[in-house]
This record gives sequence, C-alpha cells and structure tokens, in this order.
Amino acid sequence: MAALTEVTDPDDPRLADYRDLRDVQLRTHLEAEHGLFLAEGEKVVRRAVEAGFTPRSFLMASRWLDALADVLEAGDAPCYVVSEALAEQVTGFHVHRGALASLERRPLPTLDEVLDGARQVLVLEDVVDHTNVGAVFRCGAAFGFDAVLLAPRCADPLYRRSIKVGMGAVFSTPWTRLPDWYDALPDLSARGFTTVALTLADDAHPIEEVVVGLDRVALVLGSEGHGLSPRWEKAADRRAVIPMREGIDSLNVASAAAVACYVVATRR
Repeated sequence: MAALTEVTDPDDPRLADYRDLRDVQLRTHLEAEHGLFLAEGEKVVRRAVEAGFTPRSFLMASRWLDALADVLEAGDAPCYVVSEALAEQVTGFHVHRGALASLERRPLPTLDEVLDGARQVLVLEDVVDHTNVGAVFRCGAAFGFDAVLLAPRCADPLYRRSIKVGMGAVFSTPWTRLPDWYDALPDLSARGFTTVALTLADDAHPIEEVVVGLDRVALVLGSEGHGLSPRWEKAADRRAVIPMREGIDSLNVASAAAVACYVVATRR
C-alpha cells in the first residue's frame, strides 16, 4: 500500500516531478530526461494505473484520498498529501481536480507492433498543439480507430494537457512515432492501407464518397496552420474534404478529426 506522507514545504525535493507544470518547454525536457509523465484527475489517474503504467508517486489533496483509495492500496508508490493551496504553489496552477500522479513512460512500440491487426488508423503530421493531439486521440477512441501514428514533430500525447483533454484515450489506443516521415504514406500503402488525406486540394472529393468500401484506412490529418505538407498531400492514395456551407473552408483539426472519424466508422 502507498505510504501517505503529509508535505507542507513547497520546496520539498520529493515534489520535483510536479513542479512548474505550466512551463511547457521545461516540462517537455524534464519528462523526456527522466522518463516520466503526469496524469491529472481521478478518472485519468485511475485509467493510467489500470492500463499498467507504473506510478512513481501521487500528489493529492486529502479530499481525494477516498476516491483513489483502491489505486493507492494496489501499489507502494508514495502519496504526498498537500493542501490545495500548496499544490497550486508547486504546480503553478489551481489543481481543481485534486489529484496528480507521476508515472513511468514505456519505450514506444515499433510500427509493426502498432499496426498488427489494425484496420483503421489516424496519422498526424505536425499537429503541435497538445490540446489538439489529446482531442484527436479521444475522437479515434470514440469511433473505434485501432491506432494513432505521429510524425516526428507532433506534440507529445503523454503531456499532461494532452492526456487530460483526451480523457486518457492515449492509454488504451496503441500509438507510436513514424520512423520515416518522408516515405511514411507510401509505406502505409505498401502495408495494405488506403491513405486518405484530409485536404482542401482541388482534386479532393467529399469524404463520405472517398471512404466507401475501403478495407484498411489510414486517415491523414495535417498541422493546425497549413494543413498537410505538399509531399504528404500528393503521396496519399486519396484526397478527401469535409463538405461545408459556402464561406467556411475548414475546421479546427480536432473538429475535423471528429467528423472524419465518424464518417470512416459509419461509411466503410
């Protein structure tokens, strides 16, 4: 069972994993260097532990101890009990969900492992906003997508904000980073997937027409600003667009993912 330790000093070194959570650059470097990630909120913490990730420690206000009692009892990672004011002082924001956990990262699986048995996957190119990455994972999980593949410059799906927005979907959805950005889409085609790029290209057709009858689908989405790179747009087997009313040409990438995932899940 986790040892409960009350902490009253915000500079206590045992709280190092939870310090300055709003500093994205610092946290990205720290978490990669130490092989950890953070989960926030009772549901997300629970889902992370139930998915088999090993806790390093927990940080929570006393009012959350009962809700997570079974999780704490199942392991021996320390639980640091703090006031909500001290939690805010350490993390840099109001921890209104009351509970945080620091957990150990796992080595990323290979592309072969992630695609084994997969029929429909999401492929993201340079989606750099953590909120959008989390939302896309949540969309994929909601509509039964089997995996998510990330280009090298995509935001970290295990960053705290991504996990929170995705409600822990990253724990249940297989994912990895693509080892080869340049030929990533031709490689997926060679593996038997039909790559469908979501784009405003002139030769794009309505997505509900493009995905009909496809067996294995790789739905490809691009960055928040410029969309897909010219190489990926041209390399895709098919190009699709979400039809919209006149004067509106695009959606936020997370909203577009929700619509496209629904269409793929229901029209194949």
